[in-house]
This record gives sequence, C-alpha cells and structure tokens, in this order.
Amino acid sequence: MATYFVTGATGFIGRRLVGRLLGRPDQPTVRVLVRPGSRARLARLAAEWPGGERLVEVVGDLTRQGLGLAEHDRAALRGVDHVVHLGALYDLTADEEANRRSNVDGTAHLLDLAADLGAGWFHHVSSVAVAGDHRGRFTEDDLDTGQGFPTPYHATKFAAERLVRSQDRVRWRVYRPSVVVGDSRTGEMDKIDGPYFFFPLFAALARLGPLPRLTRLLPLVVPELGATNIVPVDYVVDAMDHLIHADQPSGSTFHLVNPRPQPLTEVYDAWAAAAGAPRVTAAPSWWGDPLARAARAVSRPVAAVGGAVERRLPRSLSTRRLLDEIGIPVEVVRHMSFPSVFDDTRTRKALAGSGLRVPPLSDYADVLWRYWAERLDPNRARRPHPDGPLVGRRIVITGASSGIGRATALAVARLGAVPLLVARRAEELERVRAEIEADGGVAHCYPCDLTDGEAVDALVKRMVSDQTADGGGIDMLVNNAGRSIRRPLRQSRDRLHDFERTMAINYFGPVRLVLGLLPHMASRRFGHVVNISTQGLQVGSPRYSAYLASKAALDAFSRVAAAELLGAGITFTTVLMPLVRTPMIKPTVLYERFPAATPEQAAQWVVEALTRRPKRVSRPLGTVAQAAYAVAPKAVDAVMHLVFRALPDSSPRETDRK
Repeated sequence: MATYFVTGATGFIGRRLVGRLLGRPDQPTVRVLVRPGSRARLARLAAEWPGGERLVEVVGDLTRQGLGLAEHDRAALRGVDHVVHLGALYDLTADEEANRRSNVDGTAHLLDLAADLGAGWFHHVSSVAVAGDHRGRFTEDDLDTGQGFPTPYHATKFAAERLVRSQDRVRWRVYRPSVVVGDSRTGEMDKIDGPYFFFPLFAALARLGPLPRLTRLLPLVVPELGATNIVPVDYVVDAMDHLIHADQPSGSTFHLVNPRPQPLTEVYDAWAAAAGAPRVTAAPSWWGDPLARAARAVSRPVAAVGGAVERRLPRSLSTRRLLDEIGIPVEVVRHMSFPSVFDDTRTRKALAGSGLRVPPLSDYADVLWRYWAERLDPNRARRPHPDGPLVGRRIVITGASSGIGRATALAVARLGAVPLLVARRAEELERVRAEIEADGGVAHCYPCDLTDGEAVDALVKRMVSDQTADGGGIDMLVNNAGRSIRRPLRQSRDRLHDFERTMAINYFGPVRLVLGLLPHMASRRFGHVVNISTQGLQVGSPRYSAYLASKAALDAFSRVAAAELLGAGITFTTVLMPLVRTPMIKPTVLYERFPAATPEQAAQWVVEALTRRPKRVSRPLGTVAQAAYAVAPKAVDAVMHLVFRALPDSSPRETDRK
C-alpha cells in the first residue's frame, strides 16, 4: 500500500486530488500538511471524502525550516512513497516577498524534508507560468530559455521548479497546469479567478437588448487578440492521479494543457454563447493581421503616453482604479494571452490508453457559466426571478400595521415577495401577517419603535440574522412609517419639540435603518430603498413646515447616498404621495371634503417603485407644481399664501397625528 504526504490539500486542485488518493483501491493513508488556522477547514473536507477517516493531518508551515513538524510527525513520514507538493501562492497581484516565501522557500524546505525522510518520489506541481514571456514553442524539457518574467509569481514559480530540477537527492516529476477553471461536469469552482473576473462583463453584455441576438447572425469582427490555454480542474486531477502512479522516469515534466492554443476570440465566444452575450469573429488574416499590427503600432506610443499621464493622475482617475471598480485586476488583463505554445507530447503519450483528454471549452462553458451565475456571481442578488421582479424578494416595510404600509405588504405578498413587517404595535402586525398567510403568502413580524435608536439597531441585527439563516437576505426597504403635524409657524415658536419628534420618526429612523442595512446590502451588491414622501414637497403646502422639512432631509440624504452607493448596487426611489385616505389624515376634518387616493392606489405606486426602481414616482399635479416653482417661484409663493389664508388652522385635537 502506497503512502502519501500532500501539501496544499485544502486548495482547489489539492482537495480533489486528496479525495482521489483516498479513494484508491488499496485504501492508502494520506497525510496532509495543514497550517493551524486551516485545521477546521480540513476537518470539514475530510468529513465529505469517502475514506476520510484515513486522512491524517500534519500540522506545520511550508515557510518554516523543516516545516516546523513535531518529531512524531517526522517519524510517521519516514520512508513515505509520494510527496505531492501543491502548496503555493497563486496571486498575480502579490509582492515579491510573499511569492518568494511561499513558492521558493516553501519548495526548498519541503525538498530538504523529503530527502531527509528518504521519500520515494517528489511530485512538484509547477505552472506554465515558468515560460514567462518566451515566444513560440515551449517543450516539457524546456525551462531556462532566457525568458523574462512579468510578475513575481512567474519568477518564483520558475525559481521553485529550478530547485526541484537541480537536486539529485530524491526522484522527482513536475506537472505544469495552464489556466485551471472549474469542473467540466459540475461547474464547481471555489473562487473568482482568472477568466472568471470577466464573467460579470459577459452578464452585462447579455443585457444589451437586441445586440446579442443580432450578433448570432452577424458577429462583430475584431482583430485576432492572441491565444490562451484553459483546462478544467477534473482533467488536471485525473491526469495527475494517473501520472503519479505511471511508470515514468525521474526527471519527467508533464504539461497539463490544452494541446491546441485557444484564440481569445474563440474563448470569448464560448463564454458569450453560454451567457447570451454578443458574439465576435476574428478578422480574416489578409486584413485582420495588418489591422492588428496597426493597432499595436498605435497602442505602443499611446500606452507610453497614457502610462506617463496615469502616473501623474490621482489614483482615483487611474486605469487600475477603473478596472478595480469593475472588479478586474489589471494584472489579469495584462496576462490574458500566452506568447508561448505549450508542447504536451510527453503527457499525451503517457496518458495514451487512459481515455483522458482535454474537452473543448465549448462543450462545458455553459456548465461553468451556470455554476458561476448561481453561486459565485457577486451580482446574483440583483437578478430578478424569472416568474416576476418581486418573487422571493425580502422587503422591509415600516409602518406596516395600517394605511399605506399594510396595503403595500398585502400587494407585494401577492406578487411573491416576503414582507418583513415593522411597526410599534405587535398585535396589529400579527393581523396583517394573518391576512397575508390566509391569501397564501409569507410574512414576518418585527415590532419596533423606530424612534428608539438602540431598538432599531437590534431590529436590523435580528432581521439580517433571520433572513441569512434562511438562505436569503434583505433585498429592499420601504421607509413608510411617519408623523405629520399641521400647524402654522406662528403657533410653533415655543414648540421646537414638534420639529424634533417629526425628525425622529421621519428622518433619523429611516436613516438609521439604511445605515444599519448598508453593510448587508453592500455584501450582496444589491439593495433598493423606497422612501414614502409627499407631494407637499413639490407644492410647498402651508402649515407643514415640520413635516415637509423632515421629508426634504430624507430626500437630500437619499440623493447623496444614491450617488455614493451606485457602485455597490444600492439604489433609491422617492414616492411623492398625494393625499391618501389613511388613519394619518383622519383627525383633520377639513380633509374629509378633499379628494384622496386609497391606500391600495398608493400601494401600487410603491410597487412601481420596487419593480421599476425609478428615481421618483410622482403624480401630475406635483410635477406641474414643481415645474411652476422652478419657473416662477414668487408667483407660486403668492398663490400658496392665498391658499394659506383661505384654509383654516387645525383644531388642537387635529394638530398631531401619525
């Protein structure tokens, strides 16, 4: 029975290879190096592996001499048959010191240990990055061809492989994967890396209306952009498992690559077909090559000038900053294509008869795309449900016990949303929930006094915890709860508390909710806030100075927040409500003779704000009044003064209402 010692066992390739080794017919014991901080993760993986009970953790660190192993671990490893070295830092953006410590020093320490233990084989997982900027054919026997290295990662992978090749203390083999993507059968991938950085761009291109459909008939013509080399992780693991146990001589190197370089236009089209994005085609060589040469000729001086300019620009205006904003590391853009063509003759010969081959990307691109879209897309919370824009959305609705809030909760529940009902009175919230459930919907109650800051903070924590534990998250917030006071200024001179109480519920409560939910929404890269405001802001209704000032403050806050949070996918809508016949206006007897919308009509305007997400939802009268004030503000003041004089003040019992 063979024995194994594996580094990098919790990595993307490592955990699949360890699972494969544990599943071998001879039921071997597999020891794996694990840092103290990764022991819990390894335990979770071992619980999923068939044969995981035969996995033995060896606590240590590649960056330490002797790996920092305990003496009993060294004794158990003596004479190990196969040392499989997958542990490395794969990060094109990491600095030289971090890469050297992990990739070069770690390899040197493991080689010393393998020699001291009398290991049978040292299997070193390198990378095609060792080819650096070598142009042309790069064979499995090549290493130093005088190439340069564009990043510390490239240079340290070269240096690490050279250490392995230059020693004769332990028999060795080297494996050089190219760009490794997810499993071709399941799509499984553990992180956003390499080509995956461009997936959000494909998703955005797929939303360009008729353009993707038109390019199926007439693809966009672009010059050839170079070639890359992509392989799925299942091929890499299958090939390594076969080659580790094959009868191959010491000193063999194997290219785990696609035998045919993949033009970037071809790769783009494979992803585009899966995503529904516009298609492209490479220009014919008779005019595409001159076009590409011309583009390169122009780009070199432009890039030189651009680089000089960029160095003088604030970081916020740099190309790197722009790429960071859309989530693509500049290093990934610079290394999309390979100048080398990787010869895998020895690998194909060694795998002959095994049935192993690299599948065409076009055969599994849709599998990778679906996995990413469902589990890794940072913007997946933004995608509407195919059955409707509000289906499955978790929507916080304040003031949900009556009036507009209640009607909105009922309306969104009928559209498949899950309203999270917030108000002071728990018993009234329960009645609203019962109405929703009787109609076949789902709702949750969260009693809270929104003027109590500590209660609001606790409310946010409770809602976020409940919804994430349920596998979802909070998508939207409707700030509906409010207080209205109808009182002229001449009666308000000694009533500053009117303004303070109104600001507490109409401004500070909603702002506290937004600030509390902001980290959660930003982590999901989606959130929409609907503020229920009033047409009075457009009209400038007399006697409502406290009420309108609080609504104007929230409107100004939301306008600034919308600009700052747009990149995080968080948007805002203000609904400028006309008079609505709710309990809030009932104390004012005067309004009984005024035309007013029903709560159900108001709820439909809120639904419009939630589904279309415009900046504002406004009625015609308010829009006209706002335009008139912009053109002739003094004339509007005069008209509103006449209205003020014509209408009576409210009686004391009518003045304060919620």
